[in-house]
Amino acid sequence: PGATPGAAPADATVLLGTDASAWQMAGGAPITWPMKDGILQSGKGMIETKAQFTDFQLHVEFATPKEVKGDGQGRGNSGVFLMGTYEVQVLDNYDNPTYADGQAGALYGRQKPLVNACRPPGQWQAYDIVFDAPRFDAAGKLLKPARVTVFHNGVLVQDAMEFIGPATNKVRTPYSAHPEKLPIGLQDHTIDVTAGTTGK
Repeated sequence: PGATPGAAPADATVLLGTDASAWQMAGGAPITWPMKDGILQSGKGMIETKAQFTDFQLHVEFATPKEVKGDGQGRGNSGVFLMGTYEVQVLDNYDNPTYADGQAGALYGRQKPLVNACRPPGQWQAYDIVFDAPRFDAAGKLLKPARVTVFHNGVLVQDAMEFIGPATNKVRTPYSAHPEKLPIGLQDHTIDVTAGTTGK
């Protein structure tokens, strides 16, 4: 554990601290999302980590806009893309119904969360995600699907659920072989979401 409450564990790779130097735009260009006072705000285009990962535990803090605009998927919409492929949905779902597998904490397009654990708009929230990457054989055949456990604000919302394939909307896309290590991505969905460091 970290030396002080709320601090990152001693062996953690800190992906967002006082700057966003660990991130780039998808495709490798320098990041253009604005950052101020340790808070990263969504901009145009998806971003991804420069580092690549296989199996990991990820802590993410975020806040959806305090000023409520829109409804359903049009409110505080973003996503955490594990290996750039498997999405845990970010959405302002506080008093805001939407389709089951598009809710906050859903495995987008695949599995609804066990419960709605959203805090009101503008409040800081957290995902703690434990991810086991899929495995493929030398010929590209799936040996083991990706599996994920998600806690939203400390509440279990996904319990060792298997991804049945990449995140897609209303289409069941099968697995296709990909590298053993890939970046973690954050989605631009044209709806503002902010991400911050612990304690922000």
